[in-house]
Amino acid sequence: MSSGTRPAGTGRLVTGTAWALLFLGLWLGGGGTDEGPLGSSAPTTGDIAAVGRPPGAELPPARAPLAPVAPRRVEVPSLGVDAPVVPRGLDSAGAIDPPPFEEPDTVGWFGSGTKPGAAGAALFVGHVDTETRPAVFYGLSAARPGAKVLVTRTDGSVAEFTVDDVQVFPREEFDATKVYGPREPGRAELRLITCGGTFDRATGAYTANVVVSAYLTG
Repeated sequence: MSSGTRPAGTGRLVTGTAWALLFLGLWLGGGGTDEGPLGSSAPTTGDIAAVGRPPGAELPPARAPLAPVAPRRVEVPSLGVDAPVVPRGLDSAGAIDPPPFEEPDTVGWFGSGTKPGAAGAALFVGHVDTETRPAVFYGLSAARPGAKVLVTRTDGSVAEFTVDDVQVFPREEFDATKVYGPREPGRAELRLITCGGTFDRATGAYTANVVVSAYLTG
């Protein structure tokens, strides 16, 4: 993971093919810095790795998208997550710049992308751990379909999302379009992303990403 020293919202907005290439470089693991000694942080095999959507799971219907408003806070009650959200841009390598390591309990939102509640997929990223303790998204791989994600927006409204999918993508199987593209056209969706797999001290990075997908239901 990058050091996160650039100001919030910096970087460039890219689209089309460049958008996919951007996310091929999105790895929220150590990145040769000071994160990741706690070891395995998530299921480690397969692209659904003991999570995903149980057969026949009953999920609520999607509701129509809301007006686009920036996020201020995110909660996942079933995981004990209750964290501030800050806008982030791109780092020098063209990947989303996560919150600084000095802010392990803060979630970053890709501020040049979709606002949570609006049509499209809003992207939230967070650290899984630090050198000494778990960080904001340490328990993300334990999320299950049907769990609620509440996003408080800057106008005071709260967008309620329901988790419908939890996947673990190894580096060699990472598919930017599959991970970050909307699952259903016109639907308001949310992605919560962190490191997964095991920490490789030789490369200073985790071996996979945990991706929780949710959609607007209230």
